[in-house]
Amino acid sequence: MNTFGTLFRITTFGESHGPGIGVIIDGCPAGIAVEGATIQAALDRRRPGQSELTTPRREADQVEILSGIFEGYTTGTPISLLIRNQDQASHDYSHIEHAYRPSHADYTYDQKYGRRDHRGGGRSSARETAARVAAGAIAAQFLTQHGITALSYVSQVGAVAVPVGYEQLDLSLIESNMVRCPHPETAEQMTELIRQTRNRHDTVGGLVTGVVRGVPAGLGEPVFDKLHAELGKAMLSINAVKGFEYGSGFAGTLLFGSEHNDAFYTDEQGTVRTRTNHSGGIQGGISNGQDIYFRVAFKPVATILQPQTTINDQGEEITLAGKGRHDPCVLPRAVPIVDAMTNLVLADMLLRARANKV
Repeated sequence: MNTFGTLFRITTFGESHGPGIGVIIDGCPAGIAVEGATIQAALDRRRPGQSELTTPRREADQVEILSGIFEGYTTGTPISLLIRNQDQASHDYSHIEHAYRPSHADYTYDQKYGRRDHRGGGRSSARETAARVAAGAIAAQFLTQHGITALSYVSQVGAVAVPVGYEQLDLSLIESNMVRCPHPETAEQMTELIRQTRNRHDTVGGLVTGVVRGVPAGLGEPVFDKLHAELGKAMLSINAVKGFEYGSGFAGTLLFGSEHNDAFYTDEQGTVRTRTNHSGGIQGGISNGQDIYFRVAFKPVATILQPQTTINDQGEEITLAGKGRHDPCVLPRAVPIVDAMTNLVLADMLLRARANKV
């Protein structure tokens, strides 16, 4: 499937080395203020070549609005956005036309479709996520009208981790450094680790933490489309993601129920709140009004500039060394992708919630 969402739906199209990539958004309400600059700002955070820690591929990622937005407002009709590819280096991939790169989608695409676009991985390339980021920028504008904001940051690279929780961080510092970590001391260590990894022609993974504030109680479906399940599906659809946990996550298994339960109380404004937030703002698959927080695990980028043993499409063993332009660590550029997918899920859930009450 190339379509995501129920009421707020997106369909992405295009390949890494084709003419361009894009997205069609259907179900977006009319009257949302959207400027091209808003979408472009989100794309600029994801685009390649933005710092020494990212791939040197140079793409301006200039968005073209083809439909659905008129005089700065959504019209309620399908929104079509196009991003043209400009800096393809397809010759860098001629050596893998018949080779199966370790931990890539080459073999599985061949098995599923009987053919594949080997140029940069084609449809399996993370370049596709630029279309999601463009759509997520529009979803964010819709959520802003309802007081909902989603932010994410790099909380771990390799073994270097932020030593405190999101509540103790100044999230306004996310964009203050190349690695997008709001803990300055840790950000310096992460940056140095990525530099060292790149110099060894290797790659490194880590964690992105997402935080959503202003979500009202009541978003999410009670059984199959639980809010955390939809967030997990969204995050696991991102290239290189290997895991998702929300709230206390796996660490919660170390607590007793008496320690883990979030006790309710009513604050001075008459709002129902919880004294702790091990639930991560979601209970029974439905938001409870507390901050939603989660973590997304990214593996090391599969393309490494070192010789590796693999096979070709004839089953013959070969030695393959990566070529081309790749990120030594995907985490800094993954932050706006996590933001986008979070916004898309919440926009969809907000629209669905409207249908649940008269």
